[in-house]
Amino acid sequence: MFIVTTLLTPIGIGLLTLVGGYLAAEGSKSFNKVMVKDDTGILEDRMNDSSSLEFEFSDQRLDSLLLDYSASSDMLVHFESSDIEELKPVYYTKEKLGISIIERVESQLGHAVKEYKIEQSGIDRELYESFDSNITLENGAIDDTSGTSETSSKLSILIATVIGGLMSFLMYFVIFIYGGMVMRSVMEEKINRIVEVMISSVKPFQLMMGKILGVGAVGLTQLAIWIILIPIIMLGVQLVLGLPTDPGQLAELQEQMNALPKGSIGDWQMSSIIQEIQSQNWAMILPVFVIFFFGGYFIYSSLFAAVGSAVGDDMGESQQLMVPLAIPIFIAFIMAQGVVQNPSGGMAIFGSMFPLFSPIIMPVRLAFDPPLWEILLSIVILILSCIFFAWLSGRIYRVGILMYGKKVTFRELGKWLFYKS
Repeated sequence: MFIVTTLLTPIGIGLLTLVGGYLAAEGSKSFNKVMVKDDTGILEDRMNDSSSLEFEFSDQRLDSLLLDYSASSDMLVHFESSDIEELKPVYYTKEKLGISIIERVESQLGHAVKEYKIEQSGIDRELYESFDSNITLENGAIDDTSGTSETSSKLSILIATVIGGLMSFLMYFVIFIYGGMVMRSVMEEKINRIVEVMISSVKPFQLMMGKILGVGAVGLTQLAIWIILIPIIMLGVQLVLGLPTDPGQLAELQEQMNALPKGSIGDWQMSSIIQEIQSQNWAMILPVFVIFFFGGYFIYSSLFAAVGSAVGDDMGESQQLMVPLAIPIFIAFIMAQGVVQNPSGGMAIFGSMFPLFSPIIMPVRLAFDPPLWEILLSIVILILSCIFFAWLSGRIYRVGILMYGKKVTFRELGKWLFYKS
């Protein structure tokens, strides 16, 4: 089952991406016809059809159009005011249309009105367009020794944000998946009474640690295989989906890219992205991430093992006991979204030091070059916390694995901590 799951999971992710991408692409394709009744007379010569919209103008009475427009059009738009400053367009549809369609029509109408105002004002178009100024900020970092250093661009910050987000999600994924595996394994051994035979040969604490390390080794092996297989499968999915080949789609995409300001993602070349990724301080990021990866897994797996040992014959009891463990994980994952926006703020520093948050929060900050003392202090706190939570979970585990026929409460768990060996 391990081999089947290991191989089928990347394939399943690839198929899900392939099907999802295809359905999203097909679902987003739309071509709509819009009937326009323009009482102002300013739109007809200034409205341009696009690959997804076609406009038709009519001089019929509104009441007649309301009865007949749906035979040839998806929407009827009525400009009913002659005052250019008080335009009140109203649209009619037989069926509810998607918000994207309405926004595209609004954009076209707004562009037409803008063109009319420019023409009526007599402003020179070249002068008007020269007012638009695109400013790109570059962060000139200063080296305390030489006074100069390489420039840090928005691309570098974006790469750091993506790296931090991926690390945060990976930690969140590992804690829940493999921590849950430890808990289920402990629960099954207890319910099947296998644990009673096993503790005749080893101490309960040794059994718990073996469970954590064994399941962790299996999980990390599986994760390593996924890290290799998933990019390969995703590359194949990308080749299957391919790039848009429809001329209208390509023209529309090119217009969107040209509309982006200078220095934005539209101007970033793949070579610049690869160079920026390579310039990250991987010699610091990877080893520190591995430390927090193992530390986070060890802390939460110990707690999950303690929960598994406290469950009686009803495996549903684990859901109630898991709530206190799930809360800090959810909080840390939510905090991570804010940390990528302000990686040096007070919330980021607190999350990096608090041991139940730091396995998720500190990896997010690594790509933003946090101070070395914060990283070292966080690692020390994490190691001490691993020792503490292993001891705490061991005290619960040694009592819980032999406790049957009694529904455990949090108060009861507190008493187990002080039972003599």
